Formats: sequence, structure tokens, C-alpha cells
Amino acid sequence: PGKKSLSTSASSNSNLMKHLTSTHANTTLVAAANPTPSPNALNTLIARYVVENMLPLSTVESESFRAILAKIPIRGGGRGVSPCQNTFAKFIDSEYKTINIELKKSLEELEYISTTADIWTAHNKSYMGVTAHWINPNNMEREKAALACRRFKGHHTHDAIAVELDNIHSTYGITHKITATVTDNGSNFVKAFKRYQPLEESDSEDNEDDVTCTDINDALHATDDNDGDVVITLPPHKRCASHTLNLISCTDAVYRSATAKCTALWNKTSRSTLATETVDELVSKKLLLPCTTRWNSFYDALAQICEISMVDLKTISSKLGLTAIIEREHQFLKEYCTAMKPLTVVLDILQEEDNSFHGTLLPTMETLMLKTEAPKSDFADVLGNEEAILAAITLPKFKLRWLRSQELKDKAKASFLAECLKIVLKEPQPGTSTSSHHTDSAKENDLFSFEEDEEDTSSSAENQVADYIRSSAQNFNSLCGAPVERLFSLGKLVFSPKRNRLSDKRFEKLLLLRYNHWFSC
Repeated sequence: PGKKSLSTSASSNSNLMKHLTSTHANTTLVAAANPTPSPNALNTLIARYVVENMLPLSTVESESFRAILAKIPIRGGGRGVSPCQNTFAKFIDSEYKTINIELKKSLEELEYISTTADIWTAHNKSYMGVTAHWINPNNMEREKAALACRRFKGHHTHDAIAVELDNIHSTYGITHKITATVTDNGSNFVKAFKRYQPLEESDSEDNEDDVTCTDINDALHATDDNDGDVVITLPPHKRCASHTLNLISCTDAVYRSATAKCTALWNKTSRSTLATETVDELVSKKLLLPCTTRWNSFYDALAQICEISMVDLKTISSKLGLTAIIEREHQFLKEYCTAMKPLTVVLDILQEEDNSFHGTLLPTMETLMLKTEAPKSDFADVLGNEEAILAAITLPKFKLRWLRSQELKDKAKASFLAECLKIVLKEPQPGTSTSSHHTDSAKENDLFSFEEDEEDTSSSAENQVADYIRSSAQNFNSLCGAPVERLFSLGKLVFSPKRNRLSDKRFEKLLLLRYNHWFSC
């Protein structure tokens, strides 16, 4: 006879189990996996629902939420019961301790890490955010984690920033592992990294008789680190490429009168429902608003206005009591968007978090400058950087194709072979094959157009060493500060006006658990 499968719950009250036992004595009963969760598993699911959706902890005490849980059977009998808010808060604290322990273990096994840092202000409070980025040595996949979003009190001086950053790095024991920290172009961040860089022995010997000058304003606001004999050392510093490009596009090329009228229109529609309805009636769409943390949103908002006809723009301005955009300004905005389109593609590439490596920076910038004649002085420190060049030529996507002259290709290849020789002599590495999960988008294909050159094809031995270099510090640096900006964007959702009584520590715990997707792992 053919096999028959019957399914029932092990705790079922039906007579099926008795019938099978008494009538079909030779039947083999296989216990199926019990789908009902344990109380601990149910608490984890509750935490995932609350944290991932950034809901208040008081959700667990909602009558409607408890009614849903009461319908869920749990292992051992009974129904699901939601914990009280205090018990649930203790469970969140316990999980936060666990994620910290697991994160520290993961970081201990790494040799190279890069970080991003920034300061965010909301509800009259400032927070220092730091994210870490590395390549998993086992599968060569890029990984990330939020390290902190701590309350930052007092003046945002370079000394205070240096102390807080050093404390965060020391907490995770990664101070000596960080290849670079990426920040925006703020003078306080730039000065902090410039002042607290580790001194080389040659520098300390040559500068023994030099006179040190101290800024009086900095001295008045500086924290007294000498009392505790604290030595602050910050890693190498990289300025955010995306932020620099944004400054170029928004300060050097924008015609003020045209953008001022656009800004007035954006402000009016964002503050008045009547104005929003007026725009919707005429153009059947809601105007996009520029976002300070998403730098190419300014371009997107301008491009939308360019799509609106002059007749509709004049009608909207008349009904809202605003100064209308004239024909010359409207034409300028169209030309501006056409000229800045390559820059927006570059910003999307540099801010892409999973597949945008340090090696992407130079080929992207060279292509942008070629297409837009952007000033090279803004990236003078980067264009000739040997680490950035090595990072670019070890990416299979670029190799040597992005270099425009044979002289530059020969020089880059010589540097690459010299680095290969150092690595082979120091520690021979077995050949490893890694697969790239990066797929070029249509925009990237339109941006990058390199001439094929057979001379840039590396041998198999060079490819093996390139894989090793790619797993080293050369490609670990994040290109921009977008990751920490994304952390702050989540912070806005957690730190909603109705939840402004959250303690600073509880806020940080909820935000880091959400950013690191602890309950979704």
C-alpha cells in the first residue's frame, strides 16, 4: 500500500491519536516540529515588531496589542501574554548588552575598519553618531554597524569632538584598527583630526625647538585632559566627497534669484495646506522638498519645477502671492539641471552603501571632471593620493582603464607591482576567488565610458594579490558620510515629538538595535 501522511497537533484533544494507537498499531508516528513559539521567542518577536517599526515601548501595554497576543498559542500551553512596559524595557536593555558583546567580538577578529562620524541636533539636543564599515574576511562581503549615537553636551569645539570620538573608539577597542574616519567639511571636525594625529618619531625630533601657539578661544572652551593624563589619538581623516560636491554645486553654480524664488515656493507649500492644494489642482502632483541630509534632493526638486510649464508656474505664484519665475530664470534652471545631472549620478554612486568602495572615488571623480569641467582644486589632495589610486586599480570594474594617459598607467602599475612584492615577501597568500555582487546600473553605464586597453589586463598572479589588497585597508574607507546621515534619519523617526521624554541612553539603545537590525538577524 502507498504511504499516507496524517497531520495533527501533539496536544490535540481529538480522537485521532487514540485511533492510530489502537487500530493501527504498526503505524509509525513521527512527531512534527511544534510551530508554537516559546515565551522567550515571543518576546523576541514583540521586540522586533516594536524596534523595527520604531514604536514606543508603551505599545506592549496597548489593549488592542494584548488582544492580538491573546490569540497566539505558546509552547507548553496557554496563550501569549504581553510583558508590562518595565519588564519589556529590561528585556531591551539585556538585548542591547548582548549586541554590544557580539559586536565587540566581531570587531576583535578584524584587522582593518573604517568609520564615519557626524553631530546631529534635534529637540535642542546634540548627538555624536559613529558608524563602522569593514569587509568580512570569510566571504569578502561588506558589512556595517552603528557604534554610537551619544548625547553630546556643550560647545562643538574640536577638543570636545576629539575626546568623544576617542572614547567611542576605545569602547570597542578599534582605535589602532581604523584606517580612516570620514566626516563632512566642518571646521571643527577638520581641526580635531589635524590636531590629534599621532606624531611620527621624525616629527617629534625635528620640532623640539618649535614654538607652539594656542588659540585663546579654544583654550577657554577646551576640556582639561591633562588632569587624567589622557592621551587622545584620532585615526587618519577623510573629507566626505559627496559633501564637497554638494558645496560646489550649491555655492558655485546656482543662480541666486532663481533658486530664491524656488525656495519661497517650497516654503509656502510645506507650511500651508491651501497652497499645497493649489499646486495639486494645477499640476496634479506635490512638490518635492530639498532635504539637508540627502544632498542631491536639491537637484530633484529643481528638476520637478523645470517640468512645470511657465503658464502654470505664473498661475501658482499669482494665487500664492509669490514673485513669479521669469522665462530667463526658468531656462537657466533647465540648463542647470542638464549640467548637474552627471553630478547627481556621482552622488548616488558615492552614497551607495554596500558596493561603493574607496576604489570607486578616483575613477568617478575623473569621469565627472571630464564631463563637467569641474575644478580639480577642490579634490587636489585626493587625485594624487597613492592609496586611492591603488584602491581604484585593484577593483576589477576599473583596473587601469580610468587613467587617461599611458604615463599615468605605467606609474600606477609600478606602484601596484611594488605593493604586490611587499605583500608576497611579508606573507604569501593563497589564491582566492571572490565573486562580485555589484551590478552596474544604467546610470553608471552612461557615466563611465572607458576605452578598452589590453595592457591593463592583469595576470592571474596579480589578480590573486589584488584580491588580497582589496581585503586590506586600501578599499575599506567609506566614500562619504551618508551612512551616519542614514543613522540620524532613523533617529528622527525614533525621536518623534511624542517621545521626546526618552532618556538619552534609551534613545541610543533603540536606535542602534534598529540600525543594526538585531532582532531581524
